Amino acid sequence: MMERPPGHLLNHLLAFGYLLREMGVQVSPGQMLELIAALEYVPLTSRENLHATARCILVKRREDLPLFDAAFAFFWRNLTGHSMDDEMLYELLPTLRLPRRRLRLPRRQPNNHADDGDDQDSPEEQEQVNVVLTYSANELLREKDFGQFTWEEVQACKALLQQMQWRLDERPTRRKRPSRAGRQLDFRRTLRQNMRYGGEPLQLVWRETRTQQRPLIVLCDISGSMERYSRILLQFVHTISNGLKDVEAFVFGTRLTRITRHLRQRDIDDAIDAVTGQVVDWSGGTRIGDAVKGFNFLWGRRVLGRGSVVLLISDGWDRGEPELLQREMGRLQRSCHRLIWLNPLLGNPNYEPLTLGMQAALPFVDDFLAVHNLNSLEQLGEKLSALGAARPARGQHSAIQRG
Repeated sequence: MMERPPGHLLNHLLAFGYLLREMGVQVSPGQMLELIAALEYVPLTSRENLHATARCILVKRREDLPLFDAAFAFFWRNLTGHSMDDEMLYELLPTLRLPRRRLRLPRRQPNNHADDGDDQDSPEEQEQVNVVLTYSANELLREKDFGQFTWEEVQACKALLQQMQWRLDERPTRRKRPSRAGRQLDFRRTLRQNMRYGGEPLQLVWRETRTQQRPLIVLCDISGSMERYSRILLQFVHTISNGLKDVEAFVFGTRLTRITRHLRQRDIDDAIDAVTGQVVDWSGGTRIGDAVKGFNFLWGRRVLGRGSVVLLISDGWDRGEPELLQREMGRLQRSCHRLIWLNPLLGNPNYEPLTLGMQAALPFVDDFLAVHNLNSLEQLGEKLSALGAARPARGQHSAIQRG
């Protein structure tokens, strides 16, 4: 018979659901409520009844079955076999948050405190066996779509974003700097340095071209169709703004709003709250063409130039005129070194850019990339660090690159 402290079953069930979520099993609060309601009709005379009931309600995917079985054996063995109380239990749970955690799960030993007459473990169950469970919550989080994140996963994603290192490809400038490995002779410094020797050029001084990071401009769609992704993507924009120099950030729905100053706050939550308080068209309609036109005419001369790179983040759903979007996208592409469109819907293998907005914009996009999970952001980082000095071939739609 399963031994359980009276009055604590609900706490144990909630803690068990927390453990499953930490191990990557998708368990919703609704499923936990269903399990609690179902246990009113299930006789808890053995662990098998509880295991079968929880397995039926909490597991929705076949690939989660081994994780559930290992978690159940680990959790309820410690709880019942060693009489673990609530305080010891909650001291154990935080250790499971570490990435790539290895849990050694021995099979439950015979319960010496069980009442006489209770079912005893079979000889096979008394054998010492080790079940090694390897999982990484971070790896599962990197592959999960932003639109399916729970509140806890949003917080974990925020921490992972802050750990990312960003580097933007540098561009050559017209200025030179002294360098021993340079290939261009610096006549002025050569003559000045050798004046002490009577003007004879005894020591040559070389120089090379100075490089500088390209400016980065981010235009992020915060309309209603992007609501599932907006906050995570704004966290990404905040991270890249603080990780690189010379970054300008804008958001748009039906109008364009500059948020560069708000993102300078070091705390990401304060920065996002400042942005949401400033933007008046949050989760509204979308007029991408009007927003791009406003950027071209009001901000283009100020922030474009010097080999700038533009990231436009949107799902392409547009209520404006396709002709306007097409014209302004062409103007924007001619004004920058690279125009990259990031679409969260592109992470779906069945997605096709068939909307009028996407059809109008794609001929003027240099790179069409997915931005639906953390892996896609890492791929974007690799792309930004290796853009190259030459502009890509333009005038035709580039190949779709899925994350």
